[in-house]
Amino acid sequence: MKLLNNKVAIVTGAARGIGEAIALKLAAHGAHIAFTYVSNSSSEKAAALQEKLQALGVNAKAYQSNAGDFAQSETLVNDVLKAFGSVDICVNNAGISKDNLLLRMSPDQWDEVINTNLRSVFNMTKQVIRPMMKAKSGSIINMSSIIGITGNAGQSSYAASKAGIIGFTKSIAKEMGSRNIRCNAIAPGFIETDMTGYLKEGDAADKYKSSIPLGRFGTGGDIADVALFLASDWSSYITGQTISVCGGLNT
Repeated sequence: MKLLNNKVAIVTGAARGIGEAIALKLAAHGAHIAFTYVSNSSSEKAAALQEKLQALGVNAKAYQSNAGDFAQSETLVNDVLKAFGSVDICVNNAGISKDNLLLRMSPDQWDEVINTNLRSVFNMTKQVIRPMMKAKSGSIINMSSIIGITGNAGQSSYAASKAGIIGFTKSIAKEMGSRNIRCNAIAPGFIETDMTGYLKEGDAADKYKSSIPLGRFGTGGDIADVALFLASDWSSYITGQTISVCGGLNT
């Protein structure tokens, strides 16, 4: 059974990792996918993902767009509306980390993380709520992190951005609930991606795994399954929530 037949989803930062897994999962359930990437170095991966998505029998298009830039976000959503006709689902997944102790962190490093991780969620949400309000339906899914809940030394900018997403999510859920627009967040724990490649082997990996009740790192598929649930009508009475997908780490 396909849960998202003919729905249109935007997924930011989807050329790899969690974003790619989410785009593939939504497409497998019938959603047409518009997804973004930022750097020229990701263009080949984006083209390959577009082909994979189209092979699943849905419409799919890659857009080079920086979600942290308001004007680019506005252009993106307008272009998606012209090409696809609607926006039913928005997955705000674009994110980076620039880990450093606060004593060594520059203002530019702080701003880069906040703009990419948090401002992007504002930019994209502000653009998609108008067509969603017109349709009287929509699901916005914001990618937070377990670090946004617990904090972590050396990750103050990342933690602040991801904690801000949680507060933003709760507020938008309250603003948009009367319009049948839902807004939820996912807080991944340690997920095997390019960003966490350093955790895969050795003593560091064993140390982190020992702190996870399920005894393993998560996968992009683990996150994508929750995104599918939140995008579909199976979660029609869920809004304003943050679902931790962390193997029990935050327990």
